[in-house]
This record gives sequence, C-alpha cells and structure tokens, in this order.
Amino acid sequence: MSRLTHFALLIISLAAALALWYATPAGLGLTNDSVAYIGGARSIMAGTGYSDIWLDSSLEPITHYPPLLSLTLSGLGLLGLDPLRGARLLNIFLFGANTFLVGLLGWRMTRSQPSAFLLALLFALNATFLRLHAYALSEPLFLFFSLLSFLFFDFSFNAPASLRITRYSLLVTGFLASLAFLTRYSGLALIATFAFALFLYQPDWRSRFTKIAQFLAGAVLPMSAWFIRNALVAESATNRTFQFHPIQAENLVPVFYNLSQFLMPVEDWRRALVKSGLINWILVFAGLSLLTWLVFQAYRLIFHRPVSLPGNLPFTTSLYVFAYLGAILFSMSFFDASTKFQPRILAPLYVSGMLLLVGLLNFVHGTHGKVRIFSFDFSVFLRLIRVPIILLIAILALGLSTFDFRLTLAELRDSAGLGYGSWKWRDSIVMADLKNLSADTAIYTNTPPAVYLVTGRASRVIPTTLDPVDNLPRNDYEQNLAQMRADLLAGRAVLALFDTSNIEEALGAENVDQFISGLVVLQKAQGDVLYGKP
Repeated sequence: MSRLTHFALLIISLAAALALWYATPAGLGLTNDSVAYIGGARSIMAGTGYSDIWLDSSLEPITHYPPLLSLTLSGLGLLGLDPLRGARLLNIFLFGANTFLVGLLGWRMTRSQPSAFLLALLFALNATFLRLHAYALSEPLFLFFSLLSFLFFDFSFNAPASLRITRYSLLVTGFLASLAFLTRYSGLALIATFAFALFLYQPDWRSRFTKIAQFLAGAVLPMSAWFIRNALVAESATNRTFQFHPIQAENLVPVFYNLSQFLMPVEDWRRALVKSGLINWILVFAGLSLLTWLVFQAYRLIFHRPVSLPGNLPFTTSLYVFAYLGAILFSMSFFDASTKFQPRILAPLYVSGMLLLVGLLNFVHGTHGKVRIFSFDFSVFLRLIRVPIILLIAILALGLSTFDFRLTLAELRDSAGLGYGSWKWRDSIVMADLKNLSADTAIYTNTPPAVYLVTGRASRVIPTTLDPVDNLPRNDYEQNLAQMRADLLAGRAVLALFDTSNIEEALGAENVDQFISGLVVLQKAQGDVLYGKP
C-alpha cells in the first residue's frame, strides 16, 4: 500500500476521532455494564483487585465481566486520569484506530485503494458505530483487537516470508484473539474461526497441527491465567452456569429491527421496506448466499483442494459471521439469558458485512470472463453497466450514512450526557438526599450503578424474583426481601427507587401494602421515590 493511501486513511481516522470528541462534550454515555468496567478499574487502582466496589458487599471478585477494559482504564489511571475520563480518551483513540484498521483490511482484501477509502468512510460516517463508541462499553476495544487479529492472520498468508512478522504472525494472532476474548467472552468465536480456517487451508495433517499449535500457543496462556484466577478467588470461571433457557421470541424481534435500521438509517424508508417485506428478503437472500458460498469453498478445500485457494480474508470473515452468531445464540440459550440483540452485540456482524459487501463489489468490478444465459452472451452488457451500478451503490451507501451521521452527531452533541452520564441523574433530588445520608445507612435501590456514579456510594440491589442471567426463580427471594424490610424498619437503610411510578413495579412483592407499612416517603420528586423510617 502506498504512502498516499496510508496518509488518506490516517486523515479519515483522525476525522472520525475528532467527530467523537466533538459529539461527547459531557463525557461518554454510561450503562450498567459501563459502571462494572469503570468500578472494576477504580478497584484495581485502589489495590482491592478486580472487584465490584459499586455494590455494598464484601468486595466480591468480578468474573461475569472480562477484565481487559478495566485493566486498560486502570493503566490510563497511572497517567492521572480517572477511569471515567480515561474511557473517553480511549474511545476517541479507538474510533480512529478502528476506522484505520477497517480501511487497511479492505485494502488487503481487495488491493484496491478506492475500496479501502470507501470502507474507512462507511465506518467513520456510520451513526451506529459513532453511537457505539460514544458509550463506555467493551465493544470498541473488542473490535480493535478483533480487527488486529484479522490483520495478523492475513500476514501469516500474504506477508513476504523474509519478514520477521511472518514467522510470528500466527502467534501474535492467537495473542490478539485472546485479548479480544478477555474483552468480551464472545471472542471465543474468533479463536474457533481462526483455528478452523487454519485446518482447512493447510494441505496436510502435519502442517495443520503445526499451524494450529502456533496459533493456540499465543491464545492459551492469557485465557488460562484468567480462568485460573477466577477458579481461585471465585470458584467460577465466568459466573455463568450451564443451564438451558430457550431464547424468547421477544428477544428475536430486535434482531430484524436493528439490522434493518443499519441497512436503511432513514426511518420512513426503513418502515416502507419492512412493510413491503423487501428488507427481510434481502437479509434472507444475503445470509443464504453467504452460507452457500462458505459451504462450497469449505467442501472444495477438504475434498477437492483447488490450485488457487480462496482469499483468506473473505473466507475467514464469512466464517466468522456464522461463528459469532452461533456463539451469541449458544450463550443466550445456555449461559446468559440477559443478553439482548442490541446494536452493540451486532456490531461485529455489521463490520463483517461491510467488508464482505465492498469485497463483492470489487470482485464484480474485476470480473472479465464470459457470462452466458441460455445462448446469449451478456459479457459486454455487464461490463457496460457494472461500473455505474457499483458507483450507485457506493454513493447511495455513503449518502445514507452521512445523512444519519449528521443527525446523530447533532443529537449527541446537544444531549446533556447519555444514560447514567446525563444531568438528569446528577440533578436528581433523591440522589442529593442519598449524598447527605450518614455513612452507616445502607441504600437499597433498583439502580446501584447510577447511585455509585452520582454519589460515589456503594448500594444494595433490590431482591428480584428471577435471576436475569439464567432467567430462573431465586430460591432466596423471600428471605432477602424480609431482610431488606427488617433493615428499613430498623432505620439501618433507605429504599431509593428511580424512574418508577410505583413500588410494585420495582419490588414485585405480592403484598406491597404490607411491605411498606411502617415506612414513609422521605422524598418524592422527578419520578423518583425515597422510602425510609420516620
């Protein structure tokens, strides 16, 4: 790749980073998961290990969330940055870096500068990716290590053998894939993808075992260290148990909505496409076509090894689409029922789809063979129309992305913070009352993360009838509810409910009147309620 191409990709990447900086003057958006990562980083910096300091407990070690984002934020803390501020700096860098890597992978896949620029622009000008990087979540870092691992995997096939990087590229690929896993557990799909691709691409059993061993040598050690730590301090590898809980129909609906929104960001047009059923047919056709091509190429590699192997990046990216989707569905069905098909979960599929689409357009542009349908030769006709069609698709994609990007950029810029980072929480009257409580008064609440971020205090979760991870009833619910009531009546605790109109919604208790007898409303404002002992 020429210096000019590198420079152009760098300019696009810097523009993406500046756009995120401009869009988040109040800081990054914060969710429940954000607090886990930020709290975990603060706990590491405080010398108490990777623990849940936002909960009023005995500082239990965190195993549910992988550690790498918190470790990265705590590393930035060495520069004097609190993890909350460090997360914004990190994501600004990651948005630019991910833009550059997407463009670089596009060039390595197609050897086409226009394709590289198109991919970088599509990523940088995509509202979904802008919004994703505008929150303190693990997905931006996960995408970074995932894209890097694909890059080094490609080096193992296409870099000159004389380069030192070629000799160690599989080892580095394995290490980067393990870092992706330590950022999000779904990174296991990356490891499975690369291992299976190596198995298919190597010509004999000896080279298969050798290459896979090199790859796993880089991946196993970091992952093993994490699992051993969890087994020693928490007696659980990931705080998940193997239990079948079928995916509910209502959890599948967001898949089609989010995919349709990504493909058609103009809402009125999206609704028209959904109503006509066209967008569903497009998704089904694209999925089946990709699966058919993937199975065909795998069959050829196993049983009729071709002289010219399929490009490793298109093949591996296609393989990853189904490996990642399968990993998410398997996790939702057997490990974590609380996972939802949100845009952040679908982001790796979005990136893969963009790479494959641009790769397909480049393939069509470079095809020069004869195309016959029945006895008619359509080659000349196709050569005449393919460039205008490719340009039309590229312009349409960039135009729609830019339109939605401008609206989202303005929306983010004008917002007073996102999620728990909004001023709505900082201006809460109930939050102000919680700040003034004595240190020995416990806090029960339906939003411990928000309480921790605004007040800096740990709090206790209101007992719930169902465990959100496995969606099964809690056997100790009645006992925990009775303990909470005893603490409230004794004046040892208060109950803070946010964004709820009544206590029934938050507690799920059968006899609410009996539960709140003896308690008074200490504060009620802005949709929030504070209960306690008079």
